Amino acid sequence: MSEDILAAIKSFPVPLAETLGMTFIAAEPDCVVAELKVRKELCTVPDILHGGAIMALADNTGAMATVLNLPQGATTTTVESKTNFLAPIPVGDVATATCTPHHRGGRLMVWETRITRGDGRLCAVVTQSQLVMLPKA
Repeated sequence: MSEDILAAIKSFPVPLAETLGMTFIAAEPDCVVAELKVRKELCTVPDILHGGAIMALADNTGAMATVLNLPQGATTTTVESKTNFLAPIPVGDVATATCTPHHRGGRLMVWETRITRGDGRLCAVVTQSQLVMLPKA
C-alpha cells in the first residue's frame, strides 16, 4: 500500500463518507478498502446496518477507486449500481468494503465491492459502473 495515496485520500473531502463515518484504510489503483462502524443511527429495525448505508459505503469506495485510475483532469460519476444483500451486519460491528476492478476502460470503469463484517462473513456484493468524464478541450 502506498502511504502517499492513502494520505491523499484521507485529505480529500468526501462529505457523505465523512457524515457516515467511513474510514479509508488501504488504497491502491487495484484495490481500495474502507471501514464503517455500524452505529444505531445507520441501522434499520432490528439494529442491523441499513441497505442504503451499505450501498453508500460501496459507492464511495468504488468512486475513490475510480479516482485513483483517472487521467489527469478527468472526473467520474456513478452510472449504475447493483447490490446483492447476503447477511446482516449488526449494530456495534464493523462493515469492511473491499473494492477491486472488473474493467478499467478509458470511458467506463466497472468495480466490485465486497462488504464483510467483523467475523469475515460476506454480507453484500456491489457491482457499479463509473463513467469517466474527460476534461473539455
